[in-house]
Order: sequence, then structure tokens, then C-alpha cells
Amino acid sequence: MYNIVICDDEKDIVDAIAIYLTSQGYNIFKAYNGKEALEIFDAEEIDLAILDIMMPGMDGIECCRRL
Repeated sequence: MYNIVICDDEKDIVDAIAIYLTSQGYNIFKAYNGKEALEIFDAEEIDLAILDIMMPGMDGIECCRRL
């Protein structure tokens, strides 16, 4: 089973993507800003990250750079 982080500041978007991917058998971790996504990467073995580019605080591009 693959682990996927979904990171977006819009909860509805995260939930919609999570519903689809969960139904396809993926294990989903939800984050609502770049810092939360990095914390998940530190704690879990993640195979894929879906990052929003425009988020307050740390955007998806900066999060990707830090990964």
C-alpha cells in the first residue's frame, strides 16, 4: 500500500482528493500547510506528496524544496 500526503489549505479539497484515493486503496495523510506536511514526512514513510502551490505560511514550492 502506498502512503500519500495531501497538503492544501482548503479542507474541502483535501477531503475530496482523500475520498477518491482512499477508495483506490491508498493510505492518506492530510496536511493543511507546508509545515504539517514536513512533520508527516519526518514521521512516516511517504511515497507521494500532492502539494498546493499557494498556501499561507509555507507554500507547496518551499515545502518541496525542503523535502
